[in-house]
Amino acid sequence: MKGVFLILTAFVSLLAHSQIHKGTVVDSSDNPIENAYIYNVNSETHAHTDEFGVFSIEKTELGNVLKINAVGYKKINYTLTSSETTISLDEDIFRLDEIVIQSKLYAMNVISKIDLQTTPVNSSQEILRKVPGLFIGQHAGGGKAEQIFLRGFDIDHGTDIAISVDGMPVNMVSHAHGQGYADLHFLIPEAVDKIDFGKGTYYANKGNFATAGYVAFQTKDRIEKSSITIEAGQFNTIRTVGLFNLLGNQKKQSAYLATEYILTDGPFDSPQNFNRINLLGKYSAILDVNSKFSVMISRFSSKWDASGQIPQRLVDNGSISRFGSVDDTEGGNTSRNNINATLSKTINESTFVKANAFYSHYQFELYSNFTFFLDDPINGDQIRQKENRNIYGMNAELNKKIKQNNLDLAFQWGVGFRADATKDTELSHTLNRDTVLEFKKLGDIDESNLFTYLNSEFSFGKLVINPAIRLDYFKFNYQDKLSPEYKTQSENKVKISPKLNFIYSQNNSLQFFLKSGFGFHSNDTRVVVANNGKQTLPTAIGTDLGMIFKPFPKLIVNTALWYLYLEQEFVYVGDAGIIEPSGKSKRIGMDLGLRYQLNDWLYFDTDVNYTYARSIDEPKGQDYIPLAPDFTSTGGLSFQNFKGFSGGLRYRYLKNRPANEDNSIVAKGYFVSDFNINYDFKNFTFGIAVENIFNTEWNETQFATESRLQNESAGVEEIHFTPGTPFFMKAKISYKF
Repeated sequence: MKGVFLILTAFVSLLAHSQIHKGTVVDSSDNPIENAYIYNVNSETHAHTDEFGVFSIEKTELGNVLKINAVGYKKINYTLTSSETTISLDEDIFRLDEIVIQSKLYAMNVISKIDLQTTPVNSSQEILRKVPGLFIGQHAGGGKAEQIFLRGFDIDHGTDIAISVDGMPVNMVSHAHGQGYADLHFLIPEAVDKIDFGKGTYYANKGNFATAGYVAFQTKDRIEKSSITIEAGQFNTIRTVGLFNLLGNQKKQSAYLATEYILTDGPFDSPQNFNRINLLGKYSAILDVNSKFSVMISRFSSKWDASGQIPQRLVDNGSISRFGSVDDTEGGNTSRNNINATLSKTINESTFVKANAFYSHYQFELYSNFTFFLDDPINGDQIRQKENRNIYGMNAELNKKIKQNNLDLAFQWGVGFRADATKDTELSHTLNRDTVLEFKKLGDIDESNLFTYLNSEFSFGKLVINPAIRLDYFKFNYQDKLSPEYKTQSENKVKISPKLNFIYSQNNSLQFFLKSGFGFHSNDTRVVVANNGKQTLPTAIGTDLGMIFKPFPKLIVNTALWYLYLEQEFVYVGDAGIIEPSGKSKRIGMDLGLRYQLNDWLYFDTDVNYTYARSIDEPKGQDYIPLAPDFTSTGGLSFQNFKGFSGGLRYRYLKNRPANEDNSIVAKGYFVSDFNINYDFKNFTFGIAVENIFNTEWNETQFATESRLQNESAGVEEIHFTPGTPFFMKAKISYKF
């Protein structure tokens, strides 16, 4: 009998040592904490919490000591005393030494987490600037989507970067103004919770436009307190923001309403008369212990006048100021309504499902004049680009983890679709924003994309091997309303995109990675059908070799050497209604980033990016890629929680770059600095923000353009630009309740 008892005791002990312990990590308000790091001191196993705050840790039994830490919370040691474990963490100052570099493909997201914590977003334009190495430029004073630069790409408005909000795509395929047009102005900065980003072509769940990279924004599920903010500044600028908690601080559900209203004339000689209104509402509920549902509804509309891009020669001879215009009848209006529903559900300890479905109704009307009187010396060259669009779509993903002996396997299988239908997509020659002189293009577009992907992760101790494959099917339909006969022009295309990545994590402070993969960007439907489906989905092939490491606790360094080949930079130029194939291209570059915490309240960060970008098919000296940036840098000092004060001094530097293929026309670089300071007093926050604190004279967007003025006999090709903001100060006051 005694022998049997000893055997049972040994068996129970063996089971205890192989136990998987489940628990939950929450904050002081019982909200789940995602990505908390749990370390078992006794067995040296570790785990991370999911979006429900839930974790599962192996080789853990009662009496073991767990170390738990999460960014922005106090680190604790917790002794397990029961099988039902809910661990509460208290908020604390942000500490860089608590960052754990996770052994996964998306480890770089730790950088955006740091940046959001130490330098919160203060304006809608700053949202995209949170991605290291990404530059933006506005050439309609806040009306049009921003011009984007990343990894040696002049991405225009989104041709080579995939942008999404809560899983809903922002980029517009076959847009009236340009392929991949990504107007992010419906996103209210104060509603942003997380920024997920990745550079390159290495992510199976990212498809069209994800060549230079992707940016995925996540809005907040809840707000703890309601607030009202009023900002006022130079150039008749007023901004109001409201965040309203609708259900109080309930454990199972939350709802809030966010509003934003902006008015400004801008620094231009001809007032911009810009106005924008945003409304966003979100409801989130925990349906049971392992299920979460949310629905987001938003409405955005804006209207503006613009001075347009002006020729350098008129500024040089004193005819107009830098903030003057040749044709101040430019401008436009746009709106977007969104509804997006998201469901996350944990089926068991190793299986997780997430899905979202979305619908958007989008309207766009833009008046531009880039060449003045080059084509029409009597009426001028003003054009109108217009569209009315509906977007439908769905994404679903199954996540599964499998443990087999010493092998850990995780895979994600995803499916989805997106359908765009536009009515009367137009490019026309107009006069005074009123009279249509000629329809250049007019028609209806129906474009569909169905996709599936399989992403897998094989973990062998410190090494993770990540093979993946993605399959996309596109259907392009176009009804040309300028054709004398009704006809649907149609093409279709299948694209297979394999990926293979290696991640080696020496410890929680050092990770090496080698990434590779195929990606693509699609061409405009009107181009595809006109060219009988040729070069429909040009391939991009990329590779990254780099590392993320913490040489000491308060410093994080990330660096990468990378290469990107593009089969065809072949895009539709919506401004002119023409096709501009520019052949094969290559880009070779280096990224370097530093994040350093000098003390409890002072932080330093910098990102340096170098790119060598050339066309492959062109002879040497004629192979420059117009407007491709070759050297950029951003960074600054920021401070938080210093006797009630917070703020920072930021800089961004863009080097001179070629504006045409032989580098005979140069787009001037710039170095611009911004400053902001805030003071918290009880429920109030007082702040001052200054853009371009040193009043630098800089050009925000630049193009080599041939234009003709009304008194000129021939066209002149030179730099046309929109001026960057001069010294611009605004003050704000916020009240929380």
